[in-house]
Amino acid sequence: MENIYGYLMKYTNLVTGWQYRFFVLNNDAGLLEYFVNEQSRHLKPRGTLQLAGAVISPSDEDSHTFTVNAASGEQYKLRATDAKERQHWVSRLQICTQHHTEAIGKNNPPLKSRSFSLASQGSGSSPGVQRRPSQNAVSFFSVGHHRLSTGKRVPILQPDHLVDVREMMSQAEGQQRDLIRSIECLPVSGHLTSLDQDLLMLKATSMATMNCLNDCFHILQLQHASQQKGSLPAGTTINWLEPKISLSNHFKNGAAQNFPAEINKPASVREEQSIAEPCQLTREPEEINPDEELEDIGDDKEDNVGAVEEQRSVILHLLSQLKLGMDLTRVVLPTFILEKRSLLEMYADFMSHPDLFIAITNGTTPEERMIRFVEYYLTSFHEGRKGAIAKKPYNPIIGETFHCSWRMPKSEVAADAGSNLPAHSPAEQVTLSKDLEGQTESDYYTVKFVAEQVSHHPPVSGFYAECVERKMCVNAHVWTKSKFLGMSIGVTMVGEGLLSLLEHEEEYTFSLPCAYARSILTVPWVELGGKVNINCAKTGYSASINFHTKPLYGGKLHRVTGEVKQNTTNTVVCRVQGEWNSMLEFTYSNGETKHVDLTKLLVTRKRVRPIEKQGPFESRRLWQRVTESLRDGDIDKATEHKRALEERQRNEERLRAETETPWCTKYFLKEGDGWVYHKPLWKAVSAVQAQQTDTN
Repeated sequence: MENIYGYLMKYTNLVTGWQYRFFVLNNDAGLLEYFVNEQSRHLKPRGTLQLAGAVISPSDEDSHTFTVNAASGEQYKLRATDAKERQHWVSRLQICTQHHTEAIGKNNPPLKSRSFSLASQGSGSSPGVQRRPSQNAVSFFSVGHHRLSTGKRVPILQPDHLVDVREMMSQAEGQQRDLIRSIECLPVSGHLTSLDQDLLMLKATSMATMNCLNDCFHILQLQHASQQKGSLPAGTTINWLEPKISLSNHFKNGAAQNFPAEINKPASVREEQSIAEPCQLTREPEEINPDEELEDIGDDKEDNVGAVEEQRSVILHLLSQLKLGMDLTRVVLPTFILEKRSLLEMYADFMSHPDLFIAITNGTTPEERMIRFVEYYLTSFHEGRKGAIAKKPYNPIIGETFHCSWRMPKSEVAADAGSNLPAHSPAEQVTLSKDLEGQTESDYYTVKFVAEQVSHHPPVSGFYAECVERKMCVNAHVWTKSKFLGMSIGVTMVGEGLLSLLEHEEEYTFSLPCAYARSILTVPWVELGGKVNINCAKTGYSASINFHTKPLYGGKLHRVTGEVKQNTTNTVVCRVQGEWNSMLEFTYSNGETKHVDLTKLLVTRKRVRPIEKQGPFESRRLWQRVTESLRDGDIDKATEHKRALEERQRNEERLRAETETPWCTKYFLKEGDGWVYHKPLWKAVSAVQAQQTDTN
């Protein structure tokens, strides 16, 4: 590829503004250089960026601006003369970046593709072993065997050898932590500072080395287990991308960090302790009494921009290891980007308008019921988000559950399809909540909700909600697939939901849109995208809804359009347009129009059992320490608690694989490609109807 060059405007903090600079893209060297002007091109560049591992992204500000974020953490904010020129530069920069990033990957293959047999490590064929023969892997780990000649069988590892290896690694970890402390205790200014690029590289290299050694030790443990069982356990995986040492500790400078004493314990001891603490999870389904549940008074805001700004170096470090389209399912993301709730609880928050959910069955005709379902569906997404900043809920642990319920006064449920959706001020919502306390059970409807993480690989969640009084329920299963898209992260919601209106013998199938976390290097925000369909086979009504992502040039945010039609006649009976998080407009076939301001809709607080009454694997109790640490702003402690939960899950998964014990779900049963609640309302209704038939 030929080099390209030309003038661009560059934003600089030195003069707090934009300046014209002459830029040159050196494709052969993988460099972006800039000069004061074209005449000074023969002189030394004013600035140079290595493009390998960089992220190039158009800005959302306008159609002219784009940014170049290097793996080193340096950033250029540039502006072209028009949209066409910006696209030209962005395309060429991305091509050059991809080429040089892939070249580095070929020269440095990932750990998975390397040989870890003791014979190859002791052969002395690698450059490192040739330079320092006394430091090959076998002699370093003191396994107790000399160099092996070709063709000889690798001796069986003994348990005491693994203990020796663990002791040597503990010493190395201690020395590595001392090195980091020494670097971080250096002043932030002077001849040699804690921010020196070479010292930062030394910190990163030492961390990578210890991670590699930990991976090697894990392989030795698996090898030892396989020699006793005859083969590696089925389904065993190694989480290569997970740092064994907290990334946040390695990007804080100027002060010594406290390292948990737990890391000094041998891995075998930590593993035994983890397995010795059984989950005590009873696989028998538990009936939750709604009377034990109390109104949730927690209100965890998620608009903390500071945490994202402070940890930008961690994000850059993470981005430098990712490739476009990479599956993020097994990538461990930094703790500071987490919401203070589990993904299972987020699904429950989609039910925050139970009055609209219950009102679906009040429709007097199939057309009205389909329109009501679409109205409920479109008003559910804005409350599923906590704040404007895109954050990620906790990844549920397999077997994790979440229970809650809602109580809705019958007087607050709309009876007529043409009536406006109920809207209340916050003060009115509190009054409604207090009024509910004095009502009897016959004065309100109860909506029960239960969710369970039924699979870990792939990550599948099942959730179910029902209102017995109105003979309606919804069952869904969702498989989340995350991908890295450059400056965004895309989450595909694979799965299907089924709403059953038993009184009308109608079933509505529906899907969910994709979600995107945009501008992850600045202030991330959430966008929904994709087409979803809602169908009722019995009545012949269907709905097609499009969540529009913002185009590259112009356009509105969070736009949604859709239509409801009768399939037999292909007649459109309702159209909808607006924004899924602010204002929606419904236009009906009779010419009437209804506007819904989502910010003024009644939000009914869910009812949850106190944490002390919850089981050990219920979401809030399971993640309690992580949530408390995030509330206190202690990211390191939150990371430590999160890692302990994930490590326990891996150990239990490994133990099940070794003992060939299948996982048993608690509330959901596998049916075909989906998951169904074990006691759905339609089974209970069918049983009652069958009993009445037998009696007659």
